[in-house]
Amino acid sequence: MSTARRASYGALTATGLALALTITGCSSPSTDSADSAATSGGDLVVGVTSDPDTLFPWKATQFQAVNVLQNLYGTLTEFDEELEVVPGLAESWDVSEDGLTVTLHLREGVTFADGSTFGSEDVKYSLDAIKDEATAAVAASSLASVTNVEATDETTVALTLSAPDAALPANLAVVNMAMLSSDDTEEGLNTTPNGTGPFVFDERTPSQSITLAKNEDYWGETALLDTVEFRVIPDESSIVSAMQSGNVQFAVFDDPIVAETAAGANVTVESTPQLSYHALQLNATRGDLADVNVRLAIQCAIDRKEVLETAALGEGEVTGPITSPAYKSDPESRPCPERDLDKAAEYLEKAGKGSLTVNAIVSQGEYATSVNEAQNVKAQLAEANIDLEIEVLESGAYVDRWVAADFDAAIALNGGRPDPDGMYGRYFTSTGNLNAVAGYSSAELDELFAQGRQSSDPEERKAIYEQVSDELENNAAWIWLFTSYSYTATATGVEGYTPMANGSLQSLRTTSLN
Repeated sequence: MSTARRASYGALTATGLALALTITGCSSPSTDSADSAATSGGDLVVGVTSDPDTLFPWKATQFQAVNVLQNLYGTLTEFDEELEVVPGLAESWDVSEDGLTVTLHLREGVTFADGSTFGSEDVKYSLDAIKDEATAAVAASSLASVTNVEATDETTVALTLSAPDAALPANLAVVNMAMLSSDDTEEGLNTTPNGTGPFVFDERTPSQSITLAKNEDYWGETALLDTVEFRVIPDESSIVSAMQSGNVQFAVFDDPIVAETAAGANVTVESTPQLSYHALQLNATRGDLADVNVRLAIQCAIDRKEVLETAALGEGEVTGPITSPAYKSDPESRPCPERDLDKAAEYLEKAGKGSLTVNAIVSQGEYATSVNEAQNVKAQLAEANIDLEIEVLESGAYVDRWVAADFDAAIALNGGRPDPDGMYGRYFTSTGNLNAVAGYSSAELDELFAQGRQSSDPEERKAIYEQVSDELENNAAWIWLFTSYSYTATATGVEGYTPMANGSLQSLRTTSLN
């Protein structure tokens, strides 16, 4: 199983190649065969380990929340199965010759779940509100180049930019950029979501389940399933038991051991390499971590391959900062590409430290390998006289602390994106809305990210983001560890689902249950 997965992973991450999503796995994928017709109807139960911590799309960072919300809300652009940008609520867009005006042409006849009509006033409201610092939207920096939003008529919106922005179409495709009704409020949507997606909110029992129903008025192809229930089951092994007993028909696992135990007579498992990355985030604004030599000592003291082998059985790849296939970082391009305890000691000495204590938060419940990663990193750092004091938090509490940048260090699994600007512009620019979470910025990075947005030449952008990666690694802004797999488990009769490298569950809209 390992050999097949690694071969598939190499195909995915080769620079310049199209993103490959047909991945070998434990068993055959659960997609439609050529001679079988998709069946409409059915109630799919999805096993998840945590309850969504928010139902407000502009603030969602927890994976479980994103997975629910991306099926309830629409975005101006979307990603297809190969992570290419395609039309969404904007059926087309034009860019002026100077690159400073983007004109969006909206779909007609689109309605929100409450029956109200979607139009240009909702786009203007949504984009202006996301940009507004008071909203605290987690993707606000994706609109950094947008200086004005004008609804020129009911189906047309003109965006005025301060500079050309090659990343904008991809940045508009994530659920944090969902289009909301201008009549809605955050408080109301956290109780009753109101989107334009393929499903509508049905009911919720906090900490137990949330159920979505087919949106009969969806502007695209109507979903095949009648309902999708996200059922909270605290750990992945218990989800496997529920699948084997027939109570759950679908789950996405992080733990390769669990995935292997899930495969059987009535459950198939498909593995998909992910753009998301595991990292030890370091807050360079806090205490000893403000010293680059301390951060470099931590970097040199960690064997990333050992973390990968320990936490994920080697199922993945050691990584640098950028996982986007066309811009992928060289994981060897850093001060200590391999573990070097002597070098770590030298950096500590430069920092005037004989030993060091760092506090780190880690989530339990959001993804399966988190605590194992933390314990292995702790054991490795101890050999360099660095004490990593671990604080294990429930998923919701972890997210609250993380968003508030209330940590010295954090064991984190962060989502990757096809475009590096959307992936890191909000973190590592001085005006990025998640820069406090990143804990690091520089004038050099500000300039590089500006250049990356303004260039539309793929080779030029590749060179720019290589410099971004080098700047982050040479200053040990974070310690990037590895990328891994998701394991999609489906019960017999589940067809038409396509796993994606960005972790999206958007193809639940094409899934059927026979």
